[in-house]
Amino acid sequence: MTQPSNKNVWLITGAGRGLGLDIARAALAAGHAVVATGRNAAKVAAAIGPHDDLLTVTLDVTRPEDAEAAVAATVDRFGHLDVLVNNAGNFYAGFFEELGPDQVRNQIETLLFGPMNVTRAALPVMRRQRAGLLLMVSSTAGLSGGLFCSAYAAAKFGLEGWAESLALEIAPFGLRTLLVEPGFFRTELLGAESTVYAEPALDDYADRTRATVTAWRGMDGLQGGDPVKLANAIVALAGLETPPARFAAGADALQVFEAKAQLLMAQAEAHRALSASLDHDAG
Repeated sequence: MTQPSNKNVWLITGAGRGLGLDIARAALAAGHAVVATGRNAAKVAAAIGPHDDLLTVTLDVTRPEDAEAAVAATVDRFGHLDVLVNNAGNFYAGFFEELGPDQVRNQIETLLFGPMNVTRAALPVMRRQRAGLLLMVSSTAGLSGGLFCSAYAAAKFGLEGWAESLALEIAPFGLRTLLVEPGFFRTELLGAESTVYAEPALDDYADRTRATVTAWRGMDGLQGGDPVKLANAIVALAGLETPPARFAAGADALQVFEAKAQLLMAQAEAHRALSASLDHDAG
């Protein structure tokens, strides 16, 4: 039954743990209404705790029908949808040759097609309202590829390109996108529930595989970024009259942004004359 709310209404995917849970708590603490989703709505509800402005809904982002049902439940309960946070994610880590085709496909299904599914369901509502923010939790791996991240970076690079293009399409309707690129934060992304490591199969990669897996497992729970601070920053950015198109989340993310910008400039200059010579000759 619809109970129209004069509060901003947030729909958050992957809200049962990790950063999604912190965002849900931060949004509620800021006075917003929250629809918190996950594969198991009961676990999401237990993680967040009871709240008058909270609705928990089952949502597997790889299922378009789940996305449509979650948006319908949001509108049925609160009457509108103001902020969609595409946060749900997982991590298939490994060298490309050792990641199976199904693992790569599953990575892209969750991190790229998942946000597309939920956004496709939310856009008609936001477009009718002529207002709304689509917030994508991306990664520095969406700006700069890295060792052991080929599948993950492929999905995040796709997310970045899609969001940038979508922003141009929906701007006339008063809708905006915000890409958040975290570096290493003390979330659960490197934990056993979220990360799947490729099975070592090729001797040429064996030493680097062992070293990388050992380092990353040792880093789990010790990352420098504070997810509670990031969640509060996300809520604050979403409340701006003009949210940024992209946000570097963390000191390490700032370094990635700056290094990528410098690299692109260097690559543009390296063969400038050749690049500029490729147009048809006049006449």
